[in-house]
Amino acid sequence: MVVRMRHTRSHTKNRRSHHALGKARLSQCSQCGTPHIMHSMCNNCGTYKKREVVDVMKKVRKQEKKRKEKVSEK
Repeated sequence: MVVRMRHTRSHTKNRRSHHALGKARLSQCSQCGTPHIMHSMCNNCGTYKKREVVDVMKKVRKQEKKRKEKVSEK
């Protein structure tokens, strides 16, 4: 099947000129002050809207435990 109305390269590029991604919006964490992406939890302290969502220290302890087990197996 033949394309009836073909778009030129310049027309295609003009249309796609609005598809560029913008920079991520960062805000300050109210607990620890580190920058984090808006409307998401802080990766440093695990809080969102002054409420603890993830226990970061528990995650760190679990990762260290796994690392020690891996070292002891070798």
